[in-house]
Amino acid sequence: MKHLNLQDSTHDRRNFLKKAGLGVAGLASFQAASLANSRHSTSQSKKVELAIATITCDGFGDENFEKAFQVIPQLPFKNVEFNCWYGRNLTPSGIGSIQQRCYEHGLTPICVQGSSFGAEGNIVKDVAHKLWLMEAAKKLGCRRVKCTGAGRGKAGGPEAVVEIVRELAPAAEEMDVLLLLENHANNNIEFIEDYEKIFDAINSTHVGMCMDNAHFNGSNVDLMEVVEKFHEKILHIDIKDTEKMGVHKVVNFGEGVTDNDGVIQKMLDYGYEGYLLIEMAPPLNETTLVKDLTRAYQLFEKYQK
Repeated sequence: MKHLNLQDSTHDRRNFLKKAGLGVAGLASFQAASLANSRHSTSQSKKVELAIATITCDGFGDENFEKAFQVIPQLPFKNVEFNCWYGRNLTPSGIGSIQQRCYEHGLTPICVQGSSFGAEGNIVKDVAHKLWLMEAAKKLGCRRVKCTGAGRGKAGGPEAVVEIVRELAPAAEEMDVLLLLENHANNNIEFIEDYEKIFDAINSTHVGMCMDNAHFNGSNVDLMEVVEKFHEKILHIDIKDTEKMGVHKVVNFGEGVTDNDGVIQKMLDYGYEGYLLIEMAPPLNETTLVKDLTRAYQLFEKYQK
């Protein structure tokens, strides 16, 4: 994948920083250039690439990605999913800050993860929030937005997810953004039947599954059954290892029960194209974080193609 060259001329760098500081107008100007570069590089991109989530470094707090931008440039990863759960992440200046820091470190935003679906009695507000996540993704030069559901049975349950996604699907198609529905243990998007309900109601090329392998194990769901039923709808794969079936507790790869290799190989057999996202979160050991995440890259590097 083509990345911005950190050895660009001083003039180009100053020009970028000037645009990044101009607020909305500058953001729009830089975004146009980013999208042009993205389209130009598409034919040169691998069909399957590794990526890393900012929560592998930041955890779940409002850290403004400070730790992520400290750690990720030390790793082999270039593709980054940004967990934009806090208001300041999604303001024009917040988006501009992400762009600027990615430019400085040679990183590529590939996905925006927002807070969960589900707003009982507030469907309009939730739809508006997800629409802005789509716009933020476009401004960052990517086309993926990922969200999971609220706690099981809360915020309108799985039915509210269906209602919200039904409203969003036409916009996702018009904006050419992929809306990724991620499973979580003890969540409104958790089991095979939850996805059946969603995909039976909404048939869109721009609405699909983010398959979180460890969370499915945490819900006692068979990973291969998920692949067999939904391989055409799986657009994004989150890779991590959980301690045991029925419990979602992230451990280092190889210390748990999650068959990430089996899922990846089966999906590749079905012709999967997309990202394999390392999402070991929260950070397990701050003192070995760079070593652990580098090892994660090395374990799954063979699947890039």
